[in-house]
Amino acid sequence: MALEVIGAGFGRTGTLSLKFALEQLGFDACYHMMEIRHHPEHTELWRQAHLGHPIDWDTLYTGYKASVDWPSCNLWETLAAVYPDAKIILSLRDPDRWYDSVMNTIYPSSSERLASEEPKEQAAGRWAMEVIWDRVFDGRMSDKQHVIDVFNRHNDHVIKTVDPDRLLVFEATNGWGPLCEFLGRPIPEEDYPRVNSTEDFRQFFPSKRSENS
Repeated sequence: MALEVIGAGFGRTGTLSLKFALEQLGFDACYHMMEIRHHPEHTELWRQAHLGHPIDWDTLYTGYKASVDWPSCNLWETLAAVYPDAKIILSLRDPDRWYDSVMNTIYPSSSERLASEEPKEQAAGRWAMEVIWDRVFDGRMSDKQHVIDVFNRHNDHVIKTVDPDRLLVFEATNGWGPLCEFLGRPIPEEDYPRVNSTEDFRQFFPSKRSENS
């Protein structure tokens, strides 16, 4: 099964809402970081992919019509070449709010897993550091300006590289309209999904620091 939609936006830019939206529009299923919990065998494949080794993408994406979020978005250019007919969606968010969201949710979660005494948790944290935080941001997550610069350069590169007819620059606040027009799908009667806010994340993945505060 070939991917039909490739999400190039970093995590915490409304990617989980976008996953649910794409699935509601018929691009079912959509690969998101959360899928790795269902496919732990994919972690080594992603590690190899980010090291530049060849990957059988059709096998990895078996059962998926779309991808969003990390670790797919790191390799959006590779995927765009492998699936030349796929459309590209760049999900965006205000850079300062994006950074604050990352530092209040997924980055501390990765750090706590790395520090865990449980081998599986520790391995998951190490993988996230290797594939995302160290590789994309040079391990400098406390340097806000550096992280935001990486974020902005990534987004600018997508916009400058992709043919405008193939690209949708999208924010969750845009809702169904531009997304459905871009993908040629009718607008659903239901509201556009709004999930995985910082508060949602803390509820489902409470940090030890918040528990002890």
